[in-house]
Amino acid sequence: MADLGVKFGKDVRIIVTGGTLDKVHDVQTEGLAFSSDGTTHLPEMLKIGRCYFPAVQLLMLKDSLYFDDADRDAIAAAVAGADEQAIVITHGTGTMGETARFLADHVGEKTVVLTGAMRPFSLSSSDGEFNLGSAIVAAQLLEAGVWGAMNGRVFPATQLNKNVEQGRFDA
Repeated sequence: MADLGVKFGKDVRIIVTGGTLDKVHDVQTEGLAFSSDGTTHLPEMLKIGRCYFPAVQLLMLKDSLYFDDADRDAIAAAVAGADEQAIVITHGTGTMGETARFLADHVGEKTVVLTGAMRPFSLSSSDGEFNLGSAIVAAQLLEAGVWGAMNGRVFPATQLNKNVEQGRFDA
């Protein structure tokens, strides 16, 4: 086998920050909210994909539209504190690009991939599982830096932008 300069099978840490991926239908408000027990769907999603190796760290469950510098600092600190060199961050799509560009100066030699969903995992036809799987693979193969994995594409932080009109991330 040719040496591609890639270490296959890297350990991966998934840092959960919230976003649509982790929301559920709230019967009180008839809207979307985070689970009242403060849990994430990530362990269930990984189990469905038979993906048992990533460490999952629940940092926060927050809508990214309400993120501030303190939240981004907390994410950067979690990345810096992780033993793993491959990091996936679940994040709301609304400000994913902003956080990616913020983290670009804070990750050192780690590979960080942000991902999320346009539709919650708890509802049918979510893109969350596909995006999560893409991000886990991308984190193991990409060079150090900050990236986004959405809709079957990988973007460097500088080009990670949501196309609101089309409901997807475009190059």
